[in-house]
Amino acid sequence: MRFVVRTIGSVALLGLLLPACRPDQIEHIRNGKQIATDLENMTVKRILPADLLRAARWAGDSLTRSADQELRRLLQAELKAGGVEAALPYCRPEAYASTDSLAHTFKANPRRLSRRPRNPQNLAPLSATDLRPDTATAHLVRRSSAEIFIYQRPILLSEAQCLRCHGEVGKDISVADFALIRQKYPTDQATGYRLGDAMGMWQVRLHRDGVAELYTMKTRKVMKKRKPLF
Repeated sequence: MRFVVRTIGSVALLGLLLPACRPDQIEHIRNGKQIATDLENMTVKRILPADLLRAARWAGDSLTRSADQELRRLLQAELKAGGVEAALPYCRPEAYASTDSLAHTFKANPRRLSRRPRNPQNLAPLSATDLRPDTATAHLVRRSSAEIFIYQRPILLSEAQCLRCHGEVGKDISVADFALIRQKYPTDQATGYRLGDAMGMWQVRLHRDGVAELYTMKTRKVMKKRKPLF
């Protein structure tokens, strides 16, 4: 009987104590969600071969599209300021400082190749498959070795302003401008194109370390900043 009474008394006492511990009296860990996110980001994650191919595609797209955007911006400004003569030196987006900066981040080596190049250094025996229209399936990524990925996509003549240097001589390109082009590039073959034509191909060689780092960065959880209450 004494045992039963004591047990009942203990339960009653516990029942009196529990309501006294209200939620507003519990001390929460400050920045608990941020700490949890940081710990998850620090966890070593396994990156599968398919993940690396996807990251190589991300890197190649980012690098080449950034270079193309800078090319369009510079050509528009230079053609307006000084015509074809002023624009000619800027038609090398693979050599821009901004392109080089991204290439350093991704541990990449970008090149532009063509069967009919302006600069003979860009000459390459590209196939019809290499020069397919720029669709989702035209972006090719392959792994040439355990450490190296190769990204490539066609280069299309998609801007009317490009015809002033790459269109038809006498129609899009004035005779005087063509003389300037041949003076700088005596073996030039990069004329006679029309809008929509494939002029060549971007080819980017990427190192596995840079690809893996990009995949980790893009898949890392980032805490969103909370809006202030007042």
